[in-house]
Amino acid sequence: MKRRAWLSLRFMLAFFALPFCSHAADSLSVGVVPQFDARHVTRIWQPILEEISRLSGVALELKTSSSIPEFEQQFASGAYDFAYMNPYHAVLAHQKQGYEPVVRDTGRSLHGIIVVRKDSALTSVKQLDGQTVAFPAPNALGASLIPRAEFASKFGIDIKENYVKSHSSVYLNVLLGKAAAGGGVQKTLSQQPEEIREQLRVLYKTIGVAPHPLSVHERVDHNTIDRVTEAFLQLGSTDTGKSLLKKIPMKSIGTASMEDYESLREMGLEAFYVAK
Repeated sequence: MKRRAWLSLRFMLAFFALPFCSHAADSLSVGVVPQFDARHVTRIWQPILEEISRLSGVALELKTSSSIPEFEQQFASGAYDFAYMNPYHAVLAHQKQGYEPVVRDTGRSLHGIIVVRKDSALTSVKQLDGQTVAFPAPNALGASLIPRAEFASKFGIDIKENYVKSHSSVYLNVLLGKAAAGGGVQKTLSQQPEEIREQLRVLYKTIGVAPHPLSVHERVDHNTIDRVTEAFLQLGSTDTGKSLLKKIPMKSIGTASMEDYESLREMGLEAFYVAK
């Protein structure tokens, strides 16, 4: 009996020594900016969060949003413990709720692009003055906010804005002649069918900024933040992990801080941001 009791005690001690991943009620929420529909976001992020939970011992639960405005409302109210957001979201989330960036892709910069039809006579951004330019949404950073700010501050032009809800719709509007040009990013352009991509050309590339970070709310304790951060870095050091993170995309993961996004404060983007 003594031996059985001793074995039971050892089992209980071993159990409580394991990294603890609680049920959903005790898990920390992870919001993801809906660049794609919820099913696509889940396919990308669920396997990643399962691995991070396993490596860190911190239970993480994915929270999807139906739209970017809904996502913005959620982080503005502090609804997420962690959130993957665009760079300007990171600035706003820091101001409103004390979110701090913890990891990001350190191997590239985020640029916006302005595309026109390949056979367009336009050769410079200044020629867009007074013309219709398609954008996916007012607050899309690379595809809309930065280009519109640069149109005003760098080129001194006024354009007619047409918001068409998605990057794919931007490219189609340009191709069909419904807009003289359109705002996007290189990744979404490269994802278009070849017959669309080959009929467009990049007229202009905006200034580059640090790409989307994963940020954490100030209420999360430092030990948890360290464990989750280390788990992401560990995941990014393996071939399997790199394959998972590449889908976000985070091709070369490293640590992040608000200093990485200071340049965004100087662009005057608040004049073009549309609060919901």
